[in-house]
Amino acid sequence: MTTTSTNSGRPKARTGGEGGARRRGKGSPALASERREHLVRLAAELFAEKGFQATTVRNIADEAGILSGSLYHHFDSKESIVDEILSGFFREVMSAYRAAIDEGRDPRETIARLVRIAFGTLEPHRAAITVMQNDWNYLKGMERFAYLTNSEDEVEKMWVGTIKEGQEQGLFRSDIDPKLTYRMIRDTVWVAVRWFKPGGRLNAEGLAEHYIKVMFDGINTH
Repeated sequence: MTTTSTNSGRPKARTGGEGGARRRGKGSPALASERREHLVRLAAELFAEKGFQATTVRNIADEAGILSGSLYHHFDSKESIVDEILSGFFREVMSAYRAAIDEGRDPRETIARLVRIAFGTLEPHRAAITVMQNDWNYLKGMERFAYLTNSEDEVEKMWVGTIKEGQEQGLFRSDIDPKLTYRMIRDTVWVAVRWFKPGGRLNAEGLAEHYIKVMFDGINTH
């Protein structure tokens, strides 16, 4: 449950009228940025559907309705595209995790906050999470994706440290293994991306609250 790269998705000011249209004409930086973002979104969906390794540059270009060579005006490889997708996800979730830790709440409240953050990424970062699940081992073997392992290590330390702190304060059971507990929580949350449907009976927030209830209170009556 788990930082790098820069975010290309900055909000853009809208300009109205014909003058604005002329300023955003063919070849303008604003239009090029929009095209790039569009390509990232299309590629993300293809990576999630077909898998990163099985998706080719031609697949992405065909989906975008352009020639393969045109794609290279924006990205030098499909690795650069998935790098942008994953780094954006990690940057956002890591920042949120650190902020939750820095709030200094008691361990139980902090763990609940981390769970809510994780579930909150399922919809906006569905493609990135799916790529991580399907292609993690392949990608982390490349030097440019070293941040995947580094980020996961940092996240594990945050979660495990909070669980240990809760044990020391008598809030969590002393007979559970902190690292194993974290990994079980992590895997339970991330696998939900396979069946969670936005617009269903429960949204991501409702799903998180249900999970927190089961995690802390179990399914037995008390």
